[in-house]
Amino acid sequence: MQRGAEVARFKVVVTDQVFPDTAVEQAAFAELGWSFDVADGSYDDIVARAHDADALLNTYVAVTAELMDRLPRLQVVARYGIGVDNVDLAAATDRGVVVTNVPDYCVDEVATHALALILDAMRRVTDGDRLVRAGGWGLSGLRPIRRASDWTVGLVGFGRIARRLAQFLAPLGCTILVHDPYVVDAGPDVESIELDGLLRRSDLVSLHVPATDATRHLIGGRELELMRPDAVLVNTSRGALVDTGALVDALRCGRIRAAAIDVLETEPPPAGLLDGLETLLVTPHMAYYSEQAIAESQQKATSQIVKVLTGKAPDYQVNKSFALSEGEVPAP
Repeated sequence: MQRGAEVARFKVVVTDQVFPDTAVEQAAFAELGWSFDVADGSYDDIVARAHDADALLNTYVAVTAELMDRLPRLQVVARYGIGVDNVDLAAATDRGVVVTNVPDYCVDEVATHALALILDAMRRVTDGDRLVRAGGWGLSGLRPIRRASDWTVGLVGFGRIARRLAQFLAPLGCTILVHDPYVVDAGPDVESIELDGLLRRSDLVSLHVPATDATRHLIGGRELELMRPDAVLVNTSRGALVDTGALVDALRCGRIRAAAIDVLETEPPPAGLLDGLETLLVTPHMAYYSEQAIAESQQKATSQIVKVLTGKAPDYQVNKSFALSEGEVPAP
């Protein structure tokens, strides 16, 4: 079936519902007279509900070649989020399935959360709270604490979120280093540098790159050895970027001072992983969240499906090498 064909009714299925409701999606598809359903996130239920679906709305479920082969009418997979590491892009392209994401829905939220983790770690906020609750008082065990204008912050990746974070940090007077091989000109207020040099020089390293085969364990034992012993690692991007075992070892032996992360390779973390590890601050994969961001994600992901199935160019097509058939609308 070609996109944009005159069809009275399309079917859209949500693979895994993680939002408070799907009112945005239901309203949009009901207005068009399309069928809409929500699966429970299991493979069998997705196949049962989407075997005749034209589109999937997806959050965390892996959209594999095997799954797509069970959905012969599938034309588009729209991810609610930014990353597409849970979608087999090559398989989608081979099968003529458009994949879209929403790359700009939670930029402020993630940048703000990264800033919160940075300030907490560098100003020792949680450490101070823990000290007081244990009956202590004063600065014993909290020193050294340096003023923000003396910090060197290394940003690994310099896309939308990292650039927003750099804007937040600029008024504090931090020196900002950037490593991103895909950015030719990072701008006048930051210094572009190779990764090893950034790790050696930074008081704080914040990760802002997608999870791919090339970036898996981007920060492992060797990279942690390069970091300063008083340095802090922050990760609000993808858990797979950091070798969890190497990070835990580095923290337990004092190789780096602390880490503050919102994402892990395994979520939630395995039992016992955090026991006694007070130099690791963890939040539960919440950096993306605000009420406004979720509503924006739902609206934009939904709009991509509507555009593709009605023959219009999607705003956020990921597999841009997609070979479109005659009569279909190419991606911009």
